[in-house]
Amino acid sequence: MPNRANAKHHPHDDAPDTADAFHRLAALPPGPRRDALRGEIVEAWLPMADRLAGRFRSRGESFEDLRQVAALGLVKAVDRYDPERGHAFESYAVPTVTGEIKRHFRDHMWTLHVPRRVQDLRNRVRFAGQDLSQTMSGRRPTVAELAEHAHLSEEDVRTGLEALESFSTLSLDAELPGSEDGYSLSDALGAADPALDTVVDREAVRLRLAALPERERAILYMRFFGDMTQSRIAEQLGISQMHVSRLINRCCHRLRDQVLNDAA
Repeated sequence: MPNRANAKHHPHDDAPDTADAFHRLAALPPGPRRDALRGEIVEAWLPMADRLAGRFRSRGESFEDLRQVAALGLVKAVDRYDPERGHAFESYAVPTVTGEIKRHFRDHMWTLHVPRRVQDLRNRVRFAGQDLSQTMSGRRPTVAELAEHAHLSEEDVRTGLEALESFSTLSLDAELPGSEDGYSLSDALGAADPALDTVVDREAVRLRLAALPERERAILYMRFFGDMTQSRIAEQLGISQMHVSRLINRCCHRLRDQVLNDAA
């Protein structure tokens, strides 16, 4: 459908000549007339934005979503374009729209959060691998070869190679390769070891135990490490079971108070 913003066309059908419209837009003050002209310019260039969005098909994002992102980039280009600089709008709009689409993939299409620097390294390593694979037969390029081709350090190449596996994730319910009994990734995950709390407690009380009188230390050892009953401890030490019970309670309360004071 013709519109007032494109009086004539460039060789590309989706590149209308809107130079005059942009000059008129720059001269108009904010208001309904300026908004209407701005809308006409955006509409005239939408086919170009759709064409750029089509270049990114089959990358895991729907074409309709890509069109929306490209249209957003086009609006930004129209708002930021300065016709007084003398450059054609197309030369400004194409990198702006393309950059918006690439930014969308970078920020929204990664399952895991990966820093932008690492994402860029991933792309450089991937492109280097594609280039080298055309000249090498029967093997993959080495880290050193990738680093030389991409002008990166070997450490950065290794980071980029690791990021190649971070674009998508594997479900915890997915069956592991080679598993014949339904063994899934979640079955291989570990859990918190309850004994870790015991280690912390033992380390906290160790010095205080060593400072106890020998008889009290022996009673606690026989009770909690030797798993002896109070009656057996009493027989071995030649004292009453009630005396053993009082000693254990007194030592435990003292140790607890001392450890808590140490922590405070």
